Amino acid sequence: MNPVQAALMDWAPAFALVLARVGAAMALLPGLGEVVAPAFVRIGLALSLTILLLPDLQPMMPPVPAAGLSMGFMVAGEVITGLWFGWVARMIALALPVGAQFIGFMIGLSSVLQPDPELGAQSSALGKLFEIAAPMILLLSGLYRLPLTALDGLFRLIPPGHMLPAADSSEIAIHAVGTGFSLALQLASPFVVIGIVWHLAMGQIARIVSRMQIYFVSMPGQILAGLASLMVTGGAIILAWRDSAQAFLIALPGGG
Repeated sequence: MNPVQAALMDWAPAFALVLARVGAAMALLPGLGEVVAPAFVRIGLALSLTILLLPDLQPMMPPVPAAGLSMGFMVAGEVITGLWFGWVARMIALALPVGAQFIGFMIGLSSVLQPDPELGAQSSALGKLFEIAAPMILLLSGLYRLPLTALDGLFRLIPPGHMLPAADSSEIAIHAVGTGFSLALQLASPFVVIGIVWHLAMGQIARIVSRMQIYFVSMPGQILAGLASLMVTGGAIILAWRDSAQAFLIALPGGG
């Protein structure tokens, strides 16, 4: 075996461990791991990031196990860690389309009784619009760099070959879900309040004028008022989400 082959064999286990975590995280990271992104682009990003990180991470690599099964378990552990990290980071990106779903239901643009066959049973046009806007904002504002920086720091927090701590990872995952859902509700809160007041008013009118088809009379006004409110508050919603996303991504495990 020539020196080049020997060097490659020495680096191969470390490369496999780093690529397993980076590739798994890249599949879910907000902005970079979107489904609409070409697979070759995501694979290229994962390989490039692995090559950049490998020289700094080489000193902390664990000894190569003698049994191939043990090496397989180590790679599987890295994949789990990467998927967990990418999923936690994605929770903040999902807050924007979830908030748009709340808004769509409150202003009458979507209904659980009349799902859109083109977008899916749990989707609306407004939700899809904000779902596209979230990765675009992350890429244009440069916030995509924050999870990449945190991923680099995660290797020092959980060195390669070490298993993900179950208790701490579960606590972080629960906090991420709660943060994403509460942010979605906060973004849609003006429309939730307006929608509740609107429906209470329509209910009182329906009691007074019982023969009027109040649903068909009020629905155009509800949609028009909702779209007008969205036009006024849309920019503020985007900015509020961006600021919250920045704070969340900075606080990711390994970030800061």
